[in-house]
Amino acid sequence: MFDKLLIANRGEIALRVIRACREMGIASVAVHSTADADAMHVRMADETICIGPASSAQSYLSIPAIISACEVTGAQAIHPGYGFLSENARFVQIVEDHGLTFIGPSAEHIRVMGDKITAKETMKALGVPCVPGSEGGVPDVETARTLAGEMGYPVIVKATAGGGGRGMKVAHSEDALERAFQTARSEAKAAFGNDEVYIEKYLTTPRHIEIQIFGDGKGGAVHLGERDCSLQRRHQKVLEEAPGPAINAEERARIGKICADAVAEIGYSGAGTIEFLYEDGAFYFIEMNTRLQVEHPVTEAIFGVDLVREQIRVAAGLPMSFGQDDLRINGHAIEARINAEKLPSFAPSPGRITQYHAPGGLGVRIDSALYDGYRIPPYYDSLIGKLIVHGRDREEALARMNRALGELIVDGVDTTIPLFRALLEEPDIRAGAYNIHWLEHWLSRALEAD
Repeated sequence: MFDKLLIANRGEIALRVIRACREMGIASVAVHSTADADAMHVRMADETICIGPASSAQSYLSIPAIISACEVTGAQAIHPGYGFLSENARFVQIVEDHGLTFIGPSAEHIRVMGDKITAKETMKALGVPCVPGSEGGVPDVETARTLAGEMGYPVIVKATAGGGGRGMKVAHSEDALERAFQTARSEAKAAFGNDEVYIEKYLTTPRHIEIQIFGDGKGGAVHLGERDCSLQRRHQKVLEEAPGPAINAEERARIGKICADAVAEIGYSGAGTIEFLYEDGAFYFIEMNTRLQVEHPVTEAIFGVDLVREQIRVAAGLPMSFGQDDLRINGHAIEARINAEKLPSFAPSPGRITQYHAPGGLGVRIDSALYDGYRIPPYYDSLIGKLIVHGRDREEALARMNRALGELIVDGVDTTIPLFRALLEEPDIRAGAYNIHWLEHWLSRALEAD
């Protein structure tokens, strides 16, 4: 086992890893930018080191700075959290070249799954169901028109190196296809330095279902059920729950086994998530995230496992501490992503926290790096906390979420807490009757009413 581990991240996920390290008797090293000198993860870690100015490019995304921090502190392993360098295959290779351990999958697996076309081809060959679409990149509008005509409209044009909803455009007709194609390419070039795009059939009312998998890197793997992440705004997840209210036990076992068998066959190591669109009882692969997800706590809640601890164990060469037969769903869990944003525009709302009170009680967990007097910097993501609740069933979890939101106090900045209070009053949410378009339509109606 490692003696010292460096966390190449910030905020609540850095705290999450620090806590796991403390329970395992591993010394933790927190890196930070100058803007994060007073951050909670810096206060909580056993050791800290400044790696650059406020800009992410010069600090949290600086590979030389991260490697130097390991050399200076004597850290033997790096946990990337999520975001930043967590899915950067070049970073993983450099980490390994310096004799350090990356807490996560191999550079090759990250590289394969990071390109959406290659990922789709790989998963298709492994027996994972995929959305109908082009076999590879689409070179021009004429080819796009031919493919779209064969698939039938609507279609979606996607950047092969895309993420976060960028480089994605829907065309509902042939007249709209050229604009969607050119816009997607332009966005992809600006965001990822790669303007290659591909085309898929666009499903009209799907849910976003993701399967949590975990591999031991030696040909063994398990699945930990699904999470429903259909409540999204601009392709960004807002609320997640597990198990999915639309998935039955037979479907869960079937798609879970397909995913576990697929990652076992390629020798995948650590945590990963295989994401699907789900419509009319069918699953369609869209991408694989080769890291820990923001919403991993809902899976931990219903299975009673520590995914970060398991990541560290497997990276250290130890066997997984559970098998598929050990995993039994217990109850229902929901996570609300609390952002420092001003409603209804969702504009970032950085600033000083004048009062903070975390909710508590049975079945309530909050992952947050906030504290009284903390100043949220304007340089990073607006996520300031994740409120997770667990109940014996979905009805109890919803009631617990409503109660916990009422207890949560974050003063000094605007937050999305009121959004969740309003959502929990909606009959569709209470019934679990929503899809990936539901929240956008609901927000549009709310704005029109105002």
